Amino acid sequence: MRKSTRHTKRFGLLAALLAVALVAAACGGDDEDTSAGAPPPAPPAETEAPPAASDDAPPEPEPSPMPSGPLRVAVVAPSASNDLAFTQSIVDGVAALGAVRELEVEVTDGTFVVEDAAVAIREYAEAGFDLVIAHGSQYGGSLQEIAPDFPDVSFAWGTSVDTFGLANVFAYTAASDQGGYVLGSMAAALTDTGIIGVVGPIEVGDAKLFVDGFVVGAGDQDSSVDVNVVYTESFSDVAKAAETAEAHVSQGADVMTGTAQMVVGAVGVAQREGAAWFATQSDQAELAPEIVVASQVYEWEVVLADIAASIDRGVLGGEAYTLTLANGGLAISFNDAYGLSGDIRAIGEAAVAGIIDGSIETLP
Repeated sequence: MRKSTRHTKRFGLLAALLAVALVAAACGGDDEDTSAGAPPPAPPAETEAPPAASDDAPPEPEPSPMPSGPLRVAVVAPSASNDLAFTQSIVDGVAALGAVRELEVEVTDGTFVVEDAAVAIREYAEAGFDLVIAHGSQYGGSLQEIAPDFPDVSFAWGTSVDTFGLANVFAYTAASDQGGYVLGSMAAALTDTGIIGVVGPIEVGDAKLFVDGFVVGAGDQDSSVDVNVVYTESFSDVAKAAETAEAHVSQGADVMTGTAQMVVGAVGVAQREGAAWFATQSDQAELAPEIVVASQVYEWEVVLADIAASIDRGVLGGEAYTLTLANGGLAISFNDAYGLSGDIRAIGEAAVAGIIDGSIETLP
């Protein structure tokens, strides 16, 4: 897989799995939203030929054509590629897809200004990329204007389920309430003070779903636990996230969680104060291995693989996808370095099983 940024850096396949680093000031935008045959059996061993197919029988489906070269994929995202959150999740997903098929990838990150993102989206389409991923719901309006101008280019955007009725637009989202429920149930079992702090960004989209699921999971596990939720009204304000985390700690919280690229500020406070942290979007264990208990990880490659296969067949859009625990698009990554007790881990694993089999409702 070939990968480059707009600064023309190029990386091999292994290097495309970006190194995790603590970002001093995340660059994400503040408008992210969401609104996500078996082969025929062999004929029996008979001496006579099987009867001829009826003229009314449906034709055999044609196999997907083999790609003639690398799939050219462009990603436009609001924050840093190694933000350990929203943008990194899609960059990692593309890298995972590149491990199983040949890709040529370019990434333009840090486009928290929507107008700048629109320029990048259009330029990638003009350059003939096969798939342009606009990773941020704030880009929806721009994509709705740009996509009709390039009917032979496939676009994907999220988190949303709206394809605008366009034949060359895919949409994707995450049922983040599912992982939120799992983490919330473990958090309620882990807290000693009975107080949990949540650092939310803006009360929309997969961020809101995660927080809502977390609160329900904690309450179902232990209704006596207090879960204090504060939305900072920003996806990118690291200082405000840190300030909110400090307020939670001052009120007795010994377990915290949060979502979006600004959480690096909150994690820093949790690390300093020795509070446990539950993460989402990307695995944040390497950021603070002594306090990160577990992470809900968005495995976007589950969606991207299907999108790529559709493009191979000549289908450029019109479908919406949702990551779930059942389809493998959401995963719970336990941090072995934390030393979580087996009993609490079992609570999380039981919650995963219950969500998948439908016995647990993650939202009220």
